[in-house]
Amino acid sequence: MNETVKKLKDIRSKCCVTITLKTHRTRPENEKDEIRLRSLLQDVEKRLHDDYEVRFARAVMEKLEAAAQSVDHNHNQEGLAIFVNDEDISEVVRVPIALENRIVIDPTFATRPLVRAMQQDAAYYVLVLDRRKARLLEAYNDQLVNEVAGEFPIENTDHYSTDKHKLSMNKGTDNLIETFFNGVDKEVLKVIHQHPKPLLICTEERNYYHYRKIADKREVIIGHLNKNRMEEKAGHIIADAWPVVKAYNQQKNEERIGELRQAVNTGQFMSDYNDIWSAIRIGRGKTLFIQEGLFQPAIITEEDRLELVDEDQTTEKGVIDDIIDDMIEENLRFGGDNVFLSEGDLDDFQGLALVTRY
Repeated sequence: MNETVKKLKDIRSKCCVTITLKTHRTRPENEKDEIRLRSLLQDVEKRLHDDYEVRFARAVMEKLEAAAQSVDHNHNQEGLAIFVNDEDISEVVRVPIALENRIVIDPTFATRPLVRAMQQDAAYYVLVLDRRKARLLEAYNDQLVNEVAGEFPIENTDHYSTDKHKLSMNKGTDNLIETFFNGVDKEVLKVIHQHPKPLLICTEERNYYHYRKIADKREVIIGHLNKNRMEEKAGHIIADAWPVVKAYNQQKNEERIGELRQAVNTGQFMSDYNDIWSAIRIGRGKTLFIQEGLFQPAIITEEDRLELVDEDQTTEKGVIDDIIDDMIEENLRFGGDNVFLSEGDLDDFQGLALVTRY
């Protein structure tokens, strides 16, 4: 997904179409996803024919239709994004976050859904562990995404003893267990390296102590679910893991909001759209805070100023469907950080704020 964002965020062309859709993993809900997608495609077709010449609009629609036809709605996650332009781009991406049903037709793609998915505040792994076996689960919020396969589950066939004499010798038993855990940790980190997410450990307290002792990257571990759940269904484990992860995320968000309030006190803070736009364009943006669900259409004037417009004006020529998405892309381009916060967390800042580098 990171590579997709890198590719899409710098593309500019005559017509970049982004479609986002809230989707569903299971029936009967996902049976309606195709109907919702068809409705969005009809809206896109109308806008294309209103804004572009017939042959051009038809060519873009053919690419969109082909992309939509490639979607198997039986494999939907929480969100679906389709990116098509008038040149050589056609991408379909499933994301584990709920998206709003929207269309954006601009000279650039609306990559915010992928940026949010990359940030993955509510995505995590659960390592289900005992002294004989290890399972690795991938989750988003309180939902199981999948049980990681490949090297997992890992069975402890070499570093476990049933010998009563060895078991009575605590140090010897600990060494055997930590050797097994060390092997598990290496496989876990391979998965995290490919798809970075924080890790929750689900195991008895004594095992958690030994795992932390040998862990190569303790910073990825965000908590502990204290119970042996090895034989339980993955969905049941995630249901109990989510409150622990949610509490961790809330604490992290409070810390980020604290950074914002400190910036207010030191003057390294902006909340005016034009001030934010100007600062980000020259690389002054350090952290852009965005309230989830906030969108703002705008016109960029000849003086490179923003003129904010109502959402019902997005179909008018020259209107950028969502200037916040452009801010996010520009901030990323200069190495800035983007933080998405829940509704209400940014009420004091009207939903958008920038902490500057200087």
